[in-house]
Formats: sequence, C-alpha cells, structure tokens
Amino acid sequence: MNGSMVTLIPLILLIVIMYFLMIRPQKKREKETTAMRNSLGVGDEVVTIGGFCGRIVRTKDETVIIQVGPDKTKMEIMRWGISKVVSEGKEHNKASADEFDEIGGAEEKEARKAKPKRMKKAAPVNEEPEAAEEKAEETAIVPEQTEAPEAAEAPEAAEAAEAAAEAIEE
Repeated sequence: MNGSMVTLIPLILLIVIMYFLMIRPQKKREKETTAMRNSLGVGDEVVTIGGFCGRIVRTKDETVIIQVGPDKTKMEIMRWGISKVVSEGKEHNKASADEFDEIGGAEEKEARKAKPKRMKKAAPVNEEPEAAEEKAEETAIVPEQTEAPEAAEAPEAAEAAEAAAEAIEE
C-alpha cells in the first residue's frame, strides 16, 4: 500500500502544477474577454478577430453592427468576433446610439445630395400654355434632323461621293 501511494504522489503533483500554470490562467482570460464583450457599447472602437477595425454603431443581444472604412460601410458581426477594444466611447446608452445613427444618417444624406441632378426646362410663367407647347415642339429633336452632318451641310459633296462610288463599281 505504501508503494502505490509513492507512485501516485508525482502524478497528483503534476496535475496540481498543470492546473495552476495552465488551466487557471486560461479561465481567467476567458472571463476577462467575456466581460469585455458584454460591456461593448456604442461608439467603442474595436478590432475583430478577422482584423477589421471599426466603430460600433448599434448593439444587439448576440451581434454588434460596426462601421468600417472611410465610406462608412456597416457590418454586422457576432460578439465573439471582437478581439479587443481599442478605445471606449464616451457614453454607453441608447441615447448615444440614436445620436450616432443621426450623425451617420446626416453624412449619408449629404453624400446623396452631392450627386448632380438633371434639371428640366420649365416653361416661362408669363406665356400661355399653348405657346409653351409650341416652343417645346420646336426645340424637340426630330428624327429627320439626326442625319449625318456632312449630308445636311453639303449635299453636293454627298452627291459627288455617290457618283464616284458608282464609277468605281462599273
């Protein structure tokens, strides 16, 4: 009996050392990362496990939506996909989320407004509607006017070219 205890003591000692050197620190790191992921809030700048850097726009139960890049592309990722928090936002509440969305929405509206719009010609106010219609008809493109400019400007040159082509064929 004494001999079997002597052989088990090194095995038990090895398991205790492994627990304190490997298992306990790993559990401590897991607790810290879980607490970090649960405390994510709007405005936090984060890095994902895939290497994307962005700012949190909205949080949900299991996912977060982050804005990435200068064009403010939004991506929805799982909370476990967050590697670390680079800098924390000023406030972690619903009001700051709404404010952040309004700012993002204003930037998107400005980007949309930056595109030039096609303007329509408006009829002069002092003219009668019939006169405005006649004027619009005059300025409209008619299929007859879409001929080649050479033929419209110099009919003699076109006729000479046709005569030369006929002479070559004969």
